[in-house]
Amino acid sequence: MNLMWGNAIRIARIHGFEIKVDASWLLIAALIVWSLATAYFPVEFPDARTPALLVMAVAAMLGLFGSLIVHELAHAIVARRFGLRISGITLFLFGGVAELQSEPVSGATEFWIAIAGPFASFCLALGFWFSALVSDIIGLPAAALSIFGYLAVINLVLALFNLLPAFPMDGGRVLRAWLWTRSGDLVMSTRHAVTVSNVIAYGVIALGLYAVFSGALAAGLWPILIGLFLLATSRASLARLETEVAFDGRTVATFMTRDPWTARVDQSLSDLVNNVFMEHAITFAPVLEDGTLLGYVDTQIVRKIDREHWTTVMVEDVIENVNNDNSVSCDMTGLDLMARIMKTGRRKFLVVDAEGLAGVITLTDVLAVINVSREVGPAPHHSYSRTAPE
Repeated sequence: MNLMWGNAIRIARIHGFEIKVDASWLLIAALIVWSLATAYFPVEFPDARTPALLVMAVAAMLGLFGSLIVHELAHAIVARRFGLRISGITLFLFGGVAELQSEPVSGATEFWIAIAGPFASFCLALGFWFSALVSDIIGLPAAALSIFGYLAVINLVLALFNLLPAFPMDGGRVLRAWLWTRSGDLVMSTRHAVTVSNVIAYGVIALGLYAVFSGALAAGLWPILIGLFLLATSRASLARLETEVAFDGRTVATFMTRDPWTARVDQSLSDLVNNVFMEHAITFAPVLEDGTLLGYVDTQIVRKIDREHWTTVMVEDVIENVNNDNSVSCDMTGLDLMARIMKTGRRKFLVVDAEGLAGVITLTDVLAVINVSREVGPAPHHSYSRTAPE
C-alpha cells in the first residue's frame, strides 16, 4: 500500500526503513491487551491472576506488533529490490502500510511486492506453530504455548485477510497486477480492481449492519469501519493514479490560462466587479501597472469590503501583492502544483516567468485536465507509460 499517514512517531530504523507508529495503533494495542487479558487467556487459564494475564496479553500484543512489522518489511524489501523508493513503514488503526513513493512499473513487479506480505505472514504462522510444538515438547510453561498458538492463528488470519481482492490491500493489488499484465492498461486495471473492492466493502458493511441490528454492536462496528476504510482508500488510490496520469509530462505552462483579463490599480471595485468579474465571468484577476505585475484581486477580497464603498475603494487599496505563496513558475510540474494546492488550500495562482505575468492557473483548470484525462485518457504526446522489462 502507498498511503501516507500523519502524526506518526518514529520508533526504530530497520534495514534502512523508518518504522513509525500512528497514534491510532496505540488505541488498537490497548484494545488487544484488554481483550486478551479479559476474554482470551482467562478461558485457557481460569485460575491465573490478573497480573499474569496482563503479562501474557502484552507479550502477545508485542508479538502481533512485530508480526505486522515483518509483514510490511517484506513488502518494503521486495519493493526496494525492484528499484522503488520506500519512505517508511507505519502501523496504524487497521494494521500497517509500507509507504511506496511511486507505483510499481509493471504487473509482475506489483505482484511480487503485493504477495510478499501475505507470504511473510504465512511463514510467521508456520514459525509460531512450530514454536508451540517445540514448547510443548521441551516443557516450556503453558503460557508460552498459548502465546505461540495465538500468534500462529493471528498471522494465518492476517495472511488470509490480506489476500481478499479488496484494493489497495495485498489481494487487491494481486488482482490489479493480473489485470494489468493481461491488458497493459494500469488505469483501467485499477478501476476494475476498485470496483471489485467496492463490492467487497459494501458486503462487509452489510454484514456489520446486520450484526448491529441483531444486537451485537461491538462485533458489527469493526466490519463497518473496515468497509468504510476500504471504500475511502481504494477511491483515493484511484484518484491519485488518475491525477498522475493526467499530469504526466505536463507543466503549468501547458494548461494555464494565457493572456488573462486583468485589473488596473486605479480601478474602483465597482468597475472591477461590473466590467471584469461579471462581464468575463471570472473571479480572479492579476493587477498590472504599466505592464508590471503587482499582484491580484479576487471576489473573496472584494466581498470583505462593504458594497456601499465599492465606488470609492480602489484596487490598489485591496490588492494582494505577488509573492512566492500566490505565484508559480511556468515550468512547475502539474503534480507539484497539485501538491501545493493540497498543502496550502489555495485555489488560484499567478503564473510568472522572466518577463512577468505569463498567465493564471486555478483549481478549476486543474480539475478540468483531470476530468478530460479520466474520460479520454492522456494526450498522445503525454502518454503515461508504466512498462519496463520484466
